[in-house]
Order: sequence, then structure tokens, then C-alpha cells
Amino acid sequence: MYDGAMTLPPGQRRVDGFPRFGAHLHRPPPAIPPDPAIEITGAVAEPFSVPLGELATLPRRGLTADFHCVAGWTATSLRWEGVALEAFYRARIEPVVARGASITHVGFRGLDGYRSIVTIEDALGEDVLIADRLDGRPLDGDHGAPARLVSPQQYGFISTKHLCRIDLYTAAPSKTFGRTPLIQAHPRARVWMEERHRYLPPEPLRPVYRMLIPPFRFLSARGSRAANDDD
Repeated sequence: MYDGAMTLPPGQRRVDGFPRFGAHLHRPPPAIPPDPAIEITGAVAEPFSVPLGELATLPRRGLTADFHCVAGWTATSLRWEGVALEAFYRARIEPVVARGASITHVGFRGLDGYRSIVTIEDALGEDVLIADRLDGRPLDGDHGAPARLVSPQQYGFISTKHLCRIDLYTAAPSKTFGRTPLIQAHPRARVWMEERHRYLPPEPLRPVYRMLIPPFRFLSARGSRAANDDD
């Protein structure tokens, strides 16, 4: 959290606003299905879907938190609203976990094709939300409509946007986020421990990652313009 008196996590710099970052920045955000739902698959007795409307039956929660991008920028004091992931898990997922299965990891997939994977301990953290509102308004396409994961204690690449699927695992998946030697995400991605990369120490990565911010901003703007052109 950031209130002007506290320091940011190591290697982070405060930015104004909340940039659009994520998968396929050169494209507009994905279209929202007419009846959005979250599919539950993996180590469950049988895959099933939970309509997003059912989130209204669970206790709502507000959360003011910072968003820390692994590239080194931090958007501060964002006001999220939604449902605690732990409450959703206990009410809708845990009762249908396959008999004898011990869940170790949870995967999150977005309508844009993006995927993140976390340990069950991190997934059920007390400040992890399935959020559908930001700063008093419904999420827009740039920031994850219709709903997204928000995990403030981890770098932003964990907080999958446009959430449409949750996968349950009984062991760490063999395929995780990271497609190049530079982008090999740390499996925990804890911000205050500066877990940026699976193998490399954080200090030499800071200037390299920051160099990526301007081209990402450019691609993000292109995606937003394309979405506006389609309206």
C-alpha cells in the first residue's frame, strides 16, 4: 500500500494513472461474451461454469491497493471492488474438488489468451480478489472487463485480466509463463521480495525491464485506438 509516507517496494517507481498493460497490447481488448462465466477445470469431479452473475450472491469486498508492474512502475491507491477469491473458492470450488486430490497450484486464464499460475497459498491470500469494479466504476476493457484477478502482493503479471477460466492442479504445471530467456517469471512473483525472474537476480533486470515501458505504452495506445475505431 502507498499513502505518500511509505516507501514503494524495491525497484519500483510511482507513475500517474494506471497504464494498460497485458497480453496483445497492439490489439483491442477482447469482446465480452453475452453471458460471461468462469469455467472451473482441472482436479475437479467434473468441469463446470459459474456465471459471473453468481458473484453477487457472495459477500462483496472493497480493497484499496497498489498495482506493481514487473517492469518497475507502480500505480498507487487503486480502489477495487469484487469478491474475495478465497470466498469464491470455499463456496464454489472446494466442494467439487476431486476425491483425494490435494490442490497445490491454481491457474487463471483470460479471454485474451493470457495465463498465470500461482501456488494455492498465494491464491487464497486475504487480499486477493476477483474484481469487477475499479475506482467506483465497472471495469473497462483496458483493465480486465468483465472481471479480473487482483493480487496486490504479487507483480501485475499474476493478476490475469478478462478472467474466464480457473484451473486446479495437484502439482506445479510443466508449462508456466515465460517465452524467452529474458521473460522467465518467478513462480511466486512476490513484490516485496523482488521476485521478478525465475533465475536472475533483480538488480540487473531493473534497467532492462524499464526500457520496455515506452514500447508497451505505444502498443497499448494502438490497442485502445483500435477499440475506439470499432465503436
